[in-house]
Amino acid sequence: MRRALAAMAAVVLLSALADRVQAQESRAVLESIARSMGGATVKSIQYTGTGVLYQAGQAITPGASWPRFNVTSYTRSVNYETSSLRDEVVRTQAEDPPRGGGVQPVRGEARQVLLVSGDHAWNVAGETATPTPIALAERQLQLWSTPHGVIRAALANNGRVQGRVITFAVPGRFSARATVDAQGLVEKVEALLPNPVLGDMPVTVSYADYRDVAGVKFPMKIRQSTGGYPTLDLNVGEVRPNATVDIQVPEPIRQAPNPYAKVTSQAVADGVWYLTGGSHHSVLVEMKDHVIVVESPLNDDRAVAVLAEVKTLVPAKPIRYVVNSHHHFDHSGGLRAFAAEGVTVITHESNRAFFERALATPATLAPDRLTKSGRQGTVEGVKDRRVLTDGTRSVEIHHIAGCLHDDGLLMVYLPKEKLLIQADTYTPVPANTPPPLPPSPFNVSLADNITRLGLTVDNHLPLHGRMVPMGELLKAIGRAN
Repeated sequence: MRRALAAMAAVVLLSALADRVQAQESRAVLESIARSMGGATVKSIQYTGTGVLYQAGQAITPGASWPRFNVTSYTRSVNYETSSLRDEVVRTQAEDPPRGGGVQPVRGEARQVLLVSGDHAWNVAGETATPTPIALAERQLQLWSTPHGVIRAALANNGRVQGRVITFAVPGRFSARATVDAQGLVEKVEALLPNPVLGDMPVTVSYADYRDVAGVKFPMKIRQSTGGYPTLDLNVGEVRPNATVDIQVPEPIRQAPNPYAKVTSQAVADGVWYLTGGSHHSVLVEMKDHVIVVESPLNDDRAVAVLAEVKTLVPAKPIRYVVNSHHHFDHSGGLRAFAAEGVTVITHESNRAFFERALATPATLAPDRLTKSGRQGTVEGVKDRRVLTDGTRSVEIHHIAGCLHDDGLLMVYLPKEKLLIQADTYTPVPANTPPPLPPSPFNVSLADNITRLGLTVDNHLPLHGRMVPMGELLKAIGRAN
């Protein structure tokens, strides 16, 4: 027994020594790569360019490419020492007619300012900063997958080197595999990123055409794909190593509560509640012996908050169905949490196979409620129309045909209450704001579908925005009396 224990101890010791030697060797190689790229002295970097970007998670149908936009200006500013990044992007419409999501159509130029610093992610529009914790892991990956950032991240996270391949992981955020070329320059970063819809999502960044800028080597061509489809094709025009990059987290962002955790319920009819309190809404409909929830957007956090509100409003009845308006990631990111509770997902038939695969895929990087539950979701498809009824109340589910925002859009109509629930085909503009000219083709498509189906709508419960009468939609498309 003693000999056996001594032998086991010797094996453990040798293994620990081997790991230590490998770690030291890997660190030496990583430091050499940093020197060859000029990265040993790079504390910050800023680069600008033009090209094309694609909005991930917003395809017109599952399996199609992400919608494309022209990029007239792209500026990325990184401070490696403070773990901060700022992207300022100006984009224009590239597809006519617009196909898919991504806040289309773009009229003129649209400017986006996206930031991350440490464990805070936020957007800036005008003078307003808005927390976006759902983007935190993705933006941290953007920061640490830059050519010099990936070497720093590997050094900080015990990266291992085998041949020309570097591997490391940032626990709970992402795992990465970087490849360097014969000159010791990073040519590709392949990563896995937690995603509320897919569980784990692949991201690949490729670098080419390196040039020397003040002793720092940097690529002039950057391509990225997300979920297997292109998301960026950038031609770099200017690089500024060690530029002044001072990104401060605004105090309101530091102090902001989780924006997905607040749910405000408004009773809009007997047994019908509008669940708002954030950027994406849901609707609760009470039936005789169960309830139906329309939409579970964003992520687990939002879904958990909606589930809690539903159980508070109608505590004695189970949730039987959650109706998904369409497959876009921001509108389906909470479905996994509902599936973890055994709730059946209803979606358009064109999305059914996509969600069956997604809900059967575990989240390994950051295990979510579905993964922890051990369940696989149940999905039912609707082609043109389905009616859910308890003999007193009817809930009609209709396909919004011909809308180029998403091939599989569903809307929910309550005929007794004359309420219509839909997402993205019509979001009311703020009060006293003139409607867009020309009208959004998505708004026109919704109105045409309401007419085609002969629906009598008094009020809209849009899944963005606020409750408005039917006249507001007609005004938005120039059909008001």
